[in-house]
Amino acid sequence: MYALERPGDRLVDHLEPTRHAGLSFTDRHAARDWLYAEASPLLSCVRQSSVPQTPQTLARGVDLLWSALDLGESGANSKQYETTAFAVLEAARAAQDRRTEVRALMTLADVHHTSGRFDQAEHEAEMVMRLVEAKCDPLPGCWAPNALGIMALYQNRHDDGEKYLTLAIDRFREIGDRPGEASALCNLSRIHLATGRTGSAVSLAQQGIDIYDSMGHALRSANGRYALGMALTQSGHFATATECLLEALDIFQDSRQRLWEGMTLFRLSEVDLASGCSADAATKAEQALTSLRGIGGEWRRGNVLAVLGRALSDIGQFGRAQACWREALAIHELLGSHEAAEVRALLASAAPAAPE
Repeated sequence: MYALERPGDRLVDHLEPTRHAGLSFTDRHAARDWLYAEASPLLSCVRQSSVPQTPQTLARGVDLLWSALDLGESGANSKQYETTAFAVLEAARAAQDRRTEVRALMTLADVHHTSGRFDQAEHEAEMVMRLVEAKCDPLPGCWAPNALGIMALYQNRHDDGEKYLTLAIDRFREIGDRPGEASALCNLSRIHLATGRTGSAVSLAQQGIDIYDSMGHALRSANGRYALGMALTQSGHFATATECLLEALDIFQDSRQRLWEGMTLFRLSEVDLASGCSADAATKAEQALTSLRGIGGEWRRGNVLAVLGRALSDIGQFGRAQACWREALAIHELLGSHEAAEVRALLASAAPAAPE
């Protein structure tokens, strides 16, 4: 499953050998259907490995968890995935198994990023950086700075983010992990975008997409198109941005990635808003909120609400707009996120609510 979704990904070369061959799939759709149908017994199998009879059992358990990463990223199985990862982490520490501990921390960083708990994700990725023995297990030492770079982006620490992502790119290149390099390039694109370097943001995202496409990636190419769509939106190329984001949306929907389906609808609403199609923007923002219900965390919800409020205000629904902004402000103030100032300014400049 993992190899079919991510051709060329080096994780498959760094897994604990198993005694028996598993199921073999030639079609990624069949493999993905099996993964989601068997999610509960698969994660139960991993939890059983957290009471290991041999070090190899625990190592195989954490490797199975990492290779089933899509269960955590989809949003639908995030809680069960997280609980399992914590069980493996506790067992690894009890057994003083550094490799398994580091890999369990890496899976937790990923699932906490998905669920919007960025402080936890950052802490776990920092622990990976401190504990990893890169010569013995290079992959966590690549993915941890990649995760720290995106956390820094969310926290508005752009210099830190750029340093982490540059380090991640260098480390992925050192071990020949081209899909990992593509991921870090697309994330670096978002740092450039946030700091006003729109041209290089487009170029970096395109580099990532070119790598993904050359290796036959489907799901990960959607992440690249998501980043490129954002950059194209900010550079004013609305038609091309919409095309990129719609391509990403199709892949995310096909891959059962509810979180990224919702976030792509949100980015499409931003394109519509920027291009003056406010009613369409409101519709897509509402669709995004529906997709993100119960997943993705409050920070993402607050951002969608802020855009929905702007779209509603543009079409004269001032009362609903202000309700969205008040909810968004409460979220961002509670989280202490910098977006609170932007939402506060929207509320301050809003016209008094009128009957609708």
